[in-house]
Amino acid sequence: MAAQSPSLPIQDEDSHLVTYPRFLWECVKISFDGGPLFYAWMTALTAIALVGANAWANQMAEGMVLTNMTDHVSWGLYIANFTFGVGLAAGAVMMVIPAYLYDDREMHDVVIVGELLAISAIIVSLAFVIVDMGRPDRLWHMIPGIGRFHWPISMLTWDVIVLNGYLLLNLHITGYMVYSRFIGKPLNRRWYIPFVFLSVVWAISIHTVTAFLYTGLGSRPFWNDAIIAPRFIASAFVTGPAFLIVALRLIRRIANLSIPDGAIDTLTSILRVTVWINLFLLTSEVFTQFYTGGTHAAAARYLYLGIEGKTALVPWIWTAIGLNLAAAILLVTPASRERRQGVLLACVLTFAGVWIEKGMGMIVPAFVPSTMHELVEYVPSLTEWKLTAGIWAVGIGIFTVSVKISAHVLTGRSGLGKRKEF
Repeated sequence: MAAQSPSLPIQDEDSHLVTYPRFLWECVKISFDGGPLFYAWMTALTAIALVGANAWANQMAEGMVLTNMTDHVSWGLYIANFTFGVGLAAGAVMMVIPAYLYDDREMHDVVIVGELLAISAIIVSLAFVIVDMGRPDRLWHMIPGIGRFHWPISMLTWDVIVLNGYLLLNLHITGYMVYSRFIGKPLNRRWYIPFVFLSVVWAISIHTVTAFLYTGLGSRPFWNDAIIAPRFIASAFVTGPAFLIVALRLIRRIANLSIPDGAIDTLTSILRVTVWINLFLLTSEVFTQFYTGGTHAAAARYLYLGIEGKTALVPWIWTAIGLNLAAAILLVTPASRERRQGVLLACVLTFAGVWIEKGMGMIVPAFVPSTMHELVEYVPSLTEWKLTAGIWAVGIGIFTVSVKISAHVLTGRSGLGKRKEF
C-alpha cells in the first residue's frame, strides 16, 4: 500500500474550508462505490447487522429476560466478546511496534491497517458493553461532573477512560495521515509520531485495565490470579497478528494493492512465538488451579471437567485448546509454515481458539459455581447470538469501508484522478 502523492497540493491554510467538505464527500462516495464483490460483501454484512438490530430492539422492549443471563451468571456472551474485542484492538499495535520502534520500512506501508483494526475493534467492544447494560440511556452517568462516574474508585471508570482514549488516539493518527495525503501536504511528524508511540503504551493499558477489572473482584476466585493480565496481553498479540495476516492477504488479492511480503512475514514471525507463549500461560494457570486444589478451584474443575453432570462449557474449552494447539503446530512445522494456505489456516484456527478461550472460557466459569455454591449453568440464547453476530458485522463493515477509503486516498485514487474499483 505504498503511498503516492496526489496531483493537487494544498496552497494555503484557508483552503481547508474547501478541502474538508471535499474530503468528507469523497469519503462518502468511496464508501458506496465499488465492484460486484464489494456490494455483495457489504450487503451480507448489512443483512446480518439488521438481524442484530432487530434482536436488540426486541431486547430493549422485552428486557434482559430474552437473554439466558441470570442473577447467578450476570456476565455472558456480550462481556465475553467485549473482552476479546479489547484484546483484538490491543493486538493491532503489533504493526506499530516494528514499523516505528524498529523502523521496518515495509511495515510502514501497511501500518495504517493495524490502526484501522484498532478503531473497529474498540467500537465493537464498546457496542457489546452498551447492549449488556440493558438500559443504554444510563450512559449519561459516564459523563464526569454530570453522572456518577465514580473515578478513580471504580475500575469500570478506568476502563471507560482507556478504551475511549485509545479510540481517540487512533482516530487522530489515521485521520491526520489520510487527510494530509488527500490535500497533498507532507506529514508533520510532531502531529502524529508522539501519538503513535503513546498508542503503543495505551494499547497495553487497555487490556491490562480490563484484566484488573476482573482480578479485582475478590468474590470470583477464578479471576484472582496475577497471571490474568499477562495472559490477556499474550492472547492479544496472537489475535491481532492473526487477523491482520488474513486481512492483508485479502486486501492484496481483492483490492490489487501492493502489500509487501516483508510485512506479512514479520507478523507471521510474531505469531509463531506468541501463540506458544499464550499456550504456556494457559498451562501455568491450569497447573496452579488443579495442583493446589481446594474450593477455589471449583470453577476450573467445572470448566475443564464438569461438576455433578454439569458440563456446558467443557466442549467449549477443549475445542479452544485443540484449535490453539493445532495452530501452534502448523506454525512451527516446516511443511506447513512455508505454504501460504498453512499459515492462513493457522491464523483462522488460533483466532477462533482464542475467541473461545478468552470469551466463554474466561468469563462464564467465574460465576459457576456461584458465591452460594450453586451450580447454575449458562448457555447463550438465540437473541444473544443474533446481537453478537450483528455487532461483529458492523465492526467488520467499518473496517472494510475504512480500509477502502484509506487505500484510495493513500494511493492517489481519491477523486483527484480516476479511481480503480475494488
